[in-house]
Amino acid sequence: MNKISDELRQTLIEAALTARQRAYIPYSRFPVGAAVVADDGTVFSGCNVENASFGLTNCAERTAVFTAIAAGRSRFLALAVATEGGYSPCGACRQVLAEFCDDLPILIVDTGLAGQVDELSLADLLPRRFARRQSDGR
Repeated sequence: MNKISDELRQTLIEAALTARQRAYIPYSRFPVGAAVVADDGTVFSGCNVENASFGLTNCAERTAVFTAIAAGRSRFLALAVATEGGYSPCGACRQVLAEFCDDLPILIVDTGLAGQVDELSLADLLPRRFARRQSDGR
């Protein structure tokens, strides 16, 4: 698992908290914000976006990763997720992360408890994950 600086850690947390405020959540009323940092230091954020056809809803974590991919970044150093209750990424988000990362730090921010941040790794959350082996060494 990568080690990230305290400064980068705080930047990711703030980006996730800001993204959470932009969530489109007319059905669940449960805002989630996420931020991922690419290996070049660029931070990409995302929020959950719900839809009346619930299967079309997109999680904050995948929104952040897909935004980074659309910008040409596919190597990540860390992810932060902000929810009330400190929930970790869902299974679909974990598998999307595994597509691009062997492992990475995941900061779980509980907005209901000021200053509460747990740090886990993708390997902790998705052990023995299914992954396509990359020919470019990733």
